[in-house]
Formats: sequence, C-alpha cells, structure tokens
Amino acid sequence: MRNEDPARTVRAVRDVVAEARSGVTEPERLLAALAALKDVREQLAAWEPELIAAARAGGTSWTALAPALGVASRQAAERRFLRLRPSVSGESTGEARVDAERDRRAGDRAVAEWARRNSAILRQLAGQAGALRGLDAEARESADRLSAVLGEDDVTGLLAPMADLRARLPREHTGFAERLGEIGMHTEQVRRDAVDDRRDRQSSR
Repeated sequence: MRNEDPARTVRAVRDVVAEARSGVTEPERLLAALAALKDVREQLAAWEPELIAAARAGGTSWTALAPALGVASRQAAERRFLRLRPSVSGESTGEARVDAERDRRAGDRAVAEWARRNSAILRQLAGQAGALRGLDAEARESADRLSAVLGEDDVTGLLAPMADLRARLPREHTGFAERLGEIGMHTEQVRRDAVDDRRDRQSSR
C-alpha cells in the first residue's frame, strides 16, 4: 500500500477505512494502512516547516501565517515552526528546539547590547588590525575583512571577523591576539549570563 505519492496513499487508506467501517477488512490490510498512514504523516510533517520557511523568506509575517497554521497568534505560529523544523544543534524534541532558539536569541540580544556599549573599543581594535604588518595571506584577508566591516553601522558585525583574525595571527602579534581573545571571552560570558537569566526567569514562572 505504501507509495511515494501521498495523495494515492491517502486514497488507499480511505478505502481501507471504508472497509473497516463495514467490518470486512482483513487484519493485514489494516496494519498496512496504518503503516502507510505513518509514512504520509512523516512526509507532511517534513513539508510544513519547509513551506513556512519559504513563506517567511518571501516576506510573509508570522501574523499572516498564524491562521494558515491553525493557531491564534504570531507567537504560536513561530513556536510551531521552531518545534517542527529539523534541529541543527542536536535537540531531540520540539520543545527543546524552542528553548534552544530562545536561548540563542537572548544571547544575541545581550551580546549586541554589550557591543553597542563598547563600540569605541571594538572600532579601535578593528582599526589597529588594519595596520598590522607581517601577516600571511590568510591573516591579511581576515584583517581586511575586519576593516571592511568597520565601515558599517552595526558594531556587532565586528565580533566574528575579530575571532577569525585572532585564530590566524602569527606569534609576533601575540599581544594583539590576546586582546582579541579577551573580547571573545567577554562576549561568551555575556551570552552565558543572558541564557542563564532567561532560564531562571522561565523556571520561576
């Protein structure tokens, strides 16, 4: 009964349901129909987050998606998407994926706020990176990328290029690498503190 065409499979299952209602279905056909129905559910479950992601990429708001998903609010629509989409970081349940995404967002917000408060320091380091000498091709490329981001308004964009440059600096620039490392360690602590705070507030509700 299993078929790659979900519509055909559903029709076959519907026939078995009709037989079951009349009391003439063999147990083997019932088991086959149940197995086929499981396959269809899994296929539909895989399609839903893909369609949601495509709609979001096309500019559809969570508010507009909510009624199509059968939920009452934009928050519920986004939560449904987070629960359905495949995990990229190992979470095994939908609720774990929701929590992981909220942790990430809390951390991102805290790091962005810290970066804005310390924008002068970050911009100074980025400017100094552009003047470094004795870099190999990869390190120079990282330094140039950091210099390019320096011209943008959002200072949070400096953090990833700084970490990349730190990993590529030669020994003669150990002192500068340590300064970049301090930035990385501090932002990670800010992120961890924000996540811990979010979880504490959640557990106290």
